[in-house]
Amino acid sequence: MNKVILIITMLCVGQLMAQENSRQELDKLIDKWHKAASEADFETYFGILADDGVFIGTDASENWQNDDFRAFSKPYFDKGKAWSFTTIERNIYVNESDNFAWFDELLDTRMEICRGSGVLLKEDGKWRIKHYVLSITIPNEDVDVVSAIKKEKDSLFILNKKLR
Repeated sequence: MNKVILIITMLCVGQLMAQENSRQELDKLIDKWHKAASEADFETYFGILADDGVFIGTDASENWQNDDFRAFSKPYFDKGKAWSFTTIERNIYVNESDNFAWFDELLDTRMEICRGSGVLLKEDGKWRIKHYVLSITIPNEDVDVVSAIKKEKDSLFILNKKLR
């Protein structure tokens, strides 16, 4: 019985260590991704975003599929000035058995504090960002003020979507 408990314990510890190693690897990869944008390193940035990756921006119209996001971003990278996100806090969750992970992060940006969240998939032994969402955070006590500012443009956006 003691041997069974020892084997189970060793397996659990091994799995926890593997998850922690993956979290550290992913933390470095996401940092590298953000650094590539701040240094206008187009190839590294888009090498980390999966070929079929999606970037959801802060504007309601920004649902960027990879090719469109590349085209939109290229002029900024070419000028040597893309964007700079500095991580304040990050949580990473790993499902090793499915080569799947997801994360959320708070970021210091030119838009003040933003929240990013993403999904990663390990394909051919390499982690890639499949889906990323960037959101501007709004303090709860300021939601009514921000909603009033957005109301007209949001109403027009919704109407335009309904007319399509």
